[in-house]
Order: sequence, then structure tokens, then C-alpha cells
Amino acid sequence: MLTALILLLLTLGGATSLKICSFNIQSFGESKISKPDVLDIIVESIIRCDLMLVLEIKDAKGKAFDQLMTHLNSKSRTRADTFSSVISERLGRKTYKEQYAFIYRQKMLSVKAVYQYTDTQTGDEDAFAREPFVVWFSAPNAEIKDFVIIPIHTVPEAAVKEIDELYDVYQNVSQLWQSDNFIIMGDFNAACGYVPKRQWVNIRLRSDSEFVWLTGDNLDTSVKASTKCAYDRVVLHGEKMIAAVSPESVEVFNFKDEFGLTEQQALAVSDHFPLCITVNQAQRRG
Repeated sequence: MLTALILLLLTLGGATSLKICSFNIQSFGESKISKPDVLDIIVESIIRCDLMLVLEIKDAKGKAFDQLMTHLNSKSRTRADTFSSVISERLGRKTYKEQYAFIYRQKMLSVKAVYQYTDTQTGDEDAFAREPFVVWFSAPNAEIKDFVIIPIHTVPEAAVKEIDELYDVYQNVSQLWQSDNFIIMGDFNAACGYVPKRQWVNIRLRSDSEFVWLTGDNLDTSVKASTKCAYDRVVLHGEKMIAAVSPESVEVFNFKDEFGLTEQQALAVSDHFPLCITVNQAQRRG
């Protein structure tokens, strides 16, 4: 009887909403995972989301991220409410390397495919320091049944070029996979001098009206009280995806205020706050 009721609700349009977030956990590695108070705040920040993009993983031995997942699942509300993950290889020029990772709630999401962007366009090779690790997700009970996330953590000094090059990544992936729903998100470093106002017109991802920027230039995602920087951004592409996400759903999760931390304590976690959106049931028309 309960199963039939759930199916009826879904048929009537009661699709599941998804909270999708990104979090630059500054220099995430063994040092950070070894501090219980810091680890608990990271886990609490993740567990409130259905899908979390984690940036700036600097885990050369590959142990810290596994420990994070173990701790996260030990805190899950029930055994059925577990999280899984997919993580890139170590990316970067020379010796400095980072990884992208996606942590997702298994009962709501699964991975259809992954694609490591190769960054080998003729005449424009190596445009990215950390090439996007693109993931195609399936969400059978959500309004948007599948969607692609293109993640990015730009080099600050190359932010203008790298943000512009995300347009090429979108073009590449949209030809590779049959999906119309795209989210481009992460630490764009798109503020505080790294992207001068005069440069926005030269960034195709911004000038092409088919891409909707949910986050404005004044949305502060930095932890320090002395900075007001909209480093982290979310960009949407695809009619259904754009219709399914309200700009009012954009949320900066201020873990400093949430857990009553001092600025010093908050900075021990990261210099960024997580940035979230909610993918809701799309507006019905007609």
C-alpha cells in the first residue's frame, strides 16, 4: 500500500528535490583529516547535501579521502542512507597536484559515465591547470532524470582564460553524451581582481545567453571577514535544468555561524564556504 502511494505521488509530479553543492576544502589531505573537530564540520557540511563536489584534494597517498568517506558513512542517519563517491586522478602541472571528487547519496543518485577532459585542442593545448573531471549523473526520482556536472578549480592568475575555456568543455561533452542538462560549478576564482569587470565580455560562458549564471558577482563565498569575494559560482545550461532551479535556492552554507566558530576555527576547515543549489520540481505550464 505504501509503495503504491509513493508511486502515485511521483506520477502526480511529486518528484524528489536534490541539494547540489560544491566545497573547496582548502588543501584537503592527511593533516586536515587528523583533526576531529575539523573533520566533523566537513562531514556535517557534506551530509546536508545530496551531491557534493569537493575541490582542492591534495592527498598524495590516497588515504585521506577514503577516511573521509568512512567517517561520513558512519554519521549517516541510517544504513540505507549511505554515500558513494567518484574521484579523479591527480591533476596539475609539474609536481603540484589536486583531485576533484563527487560525493553522492546512493539512494538518490548514480553515476552514468565519467569523462576526464583531455585539454588537447590544437593551438590551445593545456588551457587548464586542473582539467575538468566531468560526471554524468542519473536521478530517476528527481524532476531532472539525468544531468552532467562540469567541475572547475581555476588557477587565480588564469581565471579569465580558464572560465572562457569551459565553453569548449561544454561543447565537447555535449557532443559526447546525449544529455541536455548541464551544471558548471566550482571555484572559478571569479572575483576580487582575478576577473576584472572589463574582461567579462570576453568570456563566452558569460556572454552566451544560453548559459544562466545563478550566482551574482556580489555573493561572498569566502570565510574571512576582511574579504567579500564571489569566488565560487554555479552556471546552468539546458531549458529543463534552468526551469528546475530557482535563483532563490542558492545558498552559501556559513559553517562558521552554524557551529558558532571563531574565524580562526573556521579557517582551519577552509577559506571557502560551501555553495549549494536545489533542483526542484520544474514549473508546470499550460
